[in-house]
Amino acid sequence: MASMRDALNEQELVERARAGDADAYAELVRTYQSVAFRTAFLITRTAEEAEEAAQDGFVKAWRALGRFRKGSPFRPWLLRIVTNEALNRHRSRRRRDALAVRATAEAVAAAPGAEGEALSKIEAERLLAAVDRLPQPQRLVITYLYLLGLSEEETATVLRTRRGTVKSRASRARAALAADLGEEL
Repeated sequence: MASMRDALNEQELVERARAGDADAYAELVRTYQSVAFRTAFLITRTAEEAEEAAQDGFVKAWRALGRFRKGSPFRPWLLRIVTNEALNRHRSRRRRDALAVRATAEAVAAAPGAEGEALSKIEAERLLAAVDRLPQPQRLVITYLYLLGLSEEETATVLRTRRGTVKSRASRARAALAADLGEEL
């Protein structure tokens, strides 16, 4: 009985939201925000991107309520929108990561001075392979700090995080690289 009542309540909320009732839509958001986040997280694998995908999904769903089929279940429709947002973010992040790795390889190969000359092609490839094995947050910090020469503050701005987070990720990344490469960095 509770399930039928919930379905009726959901349909009522959807119809009110379709009529422009923001409070009704806010109730739908509260009801489904947890499952929307979990759905996005399973795709993006990062809390930050999952939150953004879920939020963007709710905004897009609000704008698309006029196209929602009356009487259809709301949750699957919403989760399809959230899934599409999460997939778009995931694909975009993979493209950015691939570009970062390519830029890293070019930066290492073109490094001026003694440091660049000291790195042979084999050493550069070995280092890049080790950097590529790092978790994405650490890989990006290493790329921005050491291969692109950004400051900690600039890196924090680019990554939309705090400077302390940049420092801790860099420290963990250096330790992981040292262990991976069998050297002290």
